Amino acid sequence: MKLRLSLPVIVEGRYDRIKLDSLLDTLIITTEGFGLFNDPEKREYIKKVCRDGVIVATDSDGAGNMIRAHLRGLLPPESIINVYIPQVKGKEKRKSAPSAEGFLGVEGTDAKTLYELFLPYAGGQIKRCTLDRGRLYSLGLSGGENSAEKRAQLCRIAGLPQNITAKALWQAIETTYDAQGAEELLKRFAEGCE
Repeated sequence: MKLRLSLPVIVEGRYDRIKLDSLLDTLIITTEGFGLFNDPEKREYIKKVCRDGVIVATDSDGAGNMIRAHLRGLLPPESIINVYIPQVKGKEKRKSAPSAEGFLGVEGTDAKTLYELFLPYAGGQIKRCTLDRGRLYSLGLSGGENSAEKRAQLCRIAGLPQNITAKALWQAIETTYDAQGAEELLKRFAEGCE
């Protein structure tokens, strides 16, 4: 059964859209990779359609991060919910070689994982926890020595891309976990650091 979402979803390409269209009942918009950067009509369309909120699900690589950054320049940052695809090494079936960074994208991620990533946003009810950003600092995840390595460790535990910023990690935890799930995640991380 498809998940009904009240917000549109933005992905990079048509094969990503095809994959998600089999799982989600919502408008799915493609950026055509970096094509969005040079397409004023598409940018205006996204501003209009996504003004009340959007879920962004780009690949978990450098290109995906650039597209997310571009979208943050188009839309109010508070209207964007980022869904992060786990960084799994591999190659999409239709491609002859892996991506530049060697990770599967939206298209290559299994349906069960994608379904679970979008499940918190089904039915218009978005589960969010409130996480004090100072908590990330106190755990050494931002603004300190080796904080990038510590973030990467937490991201591995959470199944998030290991190259995200402290702010992106904070947003991902707030929009992906309820309060209990966030506490369990941070506890697992803290226990692993001792």
